[in-house]
This record gives sequence, C-alpha cells and structure tokens, in this order.
Amino acid sequence: MRIYDVSVPITGQMPVYPGDPEVEINQWSSLAQGDPANVTALKFGAHTGTHVDAPAHFIAGGGRVEALDLETLIGDVQVIEIPDEVIEINDSHVEDFVPPGASRVLFKTRNSAFWNEPMGQFHTDYTYLSPAAALSLVERNIRLVGIDYLSVERFQPVNYATHEALLSAGVIIVEGLDLREVSAGLYELICLPIKIGGGSGDGAPARVVLRGLT
Repeated sequence: MRIYDVSVPITGQMPVYPGDPEVEINQWSSLAQGDPANVTALKFGAHTGTHVDAPAHFIAGGGRVEALDLETLIGDVQVIEIPDEVIEINDSHVEDFVPPGASRVLFKTRNSAFWNEPMGQFHTDYTYLSPAAALSLVERNIRLVGIDYLSVERFQPVNYATHEALLSAGVIIVEGLDLREVSAGLYELICLPIKIGGGSGDGAPARVVLRGLT
C-alpha cells in the first residue's frame, strides 16, 4: 500500500503568492559554531507551500484553523485529473469528473508540473476553480477541496467568490499540493495543518499524504 507525500518542501527558493510574506529560514544556533544544539529559525506566512485555508481566511467570524474537523481532514479522497488545456475548472468539469457520493476531492491539473522548477518562479496563469464550480461542489456536499497550486482562485480576481462560496459552506480548502506522482483515483487522505492558536486563524501549512487503497 503505497504512501504518497503530496506536500511541497518549504524553502527560501519556493514561490509564494504575491503580497504574502517571503520565506526566511536561518540558523539560530549551530553545533558547528560551538552551540549546544542545532536550532533553525523560521519565518513565513500561514499560506506558504502546501497549506489549509480555514473559514476565517475570508469569512468574518469564521472557524479558525485550530478548530477544523479532523474527520474532514482524514478520510477517503478522490483525485480528479483535469486535462492540461483547462485553465478554468467550471461546473461542467465538476459534473463530468466528480463521482457521485464523493466527499473530498483533489484536482490534479497542469499546475503540478510547475513544481518541477527548482528556482520557484510564481506562475500567474495557473489553473483555478471558477465560482460556479465552487457552488457546484457545495451542492454536492463536498467537504474538502484541494488543488495543486497556491490558490483555488484565479490570479487577481475582481472578488473572491470561489473562496467565499467554499468557506462560507464550511468546505476546507487545501492549496499548494504536489500531485505529480499521483494518478486519478480513490485514496486515503491524511492532512494535518499546524495547530496555530494565535493570529486570525486563517490557515496553516500542512503535511499532506495520500495512501493508496489497493
């Protein structure tokens, strides 16, 4: 039963969404310099790399990341492979590709190939979910939606209707997945965001793995 790590390593060279904090990783103390232990200092935003969006990200008074339901973050998930020519995933794609009864879906798109680039260029032309697709997922009672780049929303939207449609319905969003090694199909999802108790509770980086069911 193979386990796939679909998380992106956090490094100082990785892409971040424009306007978010840059990643800083520094050596705080070092055995090589005579300190009693190695300690690394980390500085980055809550939406760095592979991460979870909580309702508080866009919904005033919405649920915080540390209170997200673990039963939603762990369980069967359907990986949906979207053709490379698709830039906007719309409601017709949801109708065509999301099987009846699915409760969690991860969209594998052309975005996953972006993670092949070592220097971390941010791509503005990534594939995203339309607001109509988000509403269609809500109507199907989907509880968790993931995508293989840093946002489910199109770049520089007029509004944030996709996020708002999902988060206002209590749907957990997972962004920044690396699905290069994963084929379409049914898996077990284990997604554990860092339990951050401070700040606005908007989200947190996560280690996400998929376990094959066959």
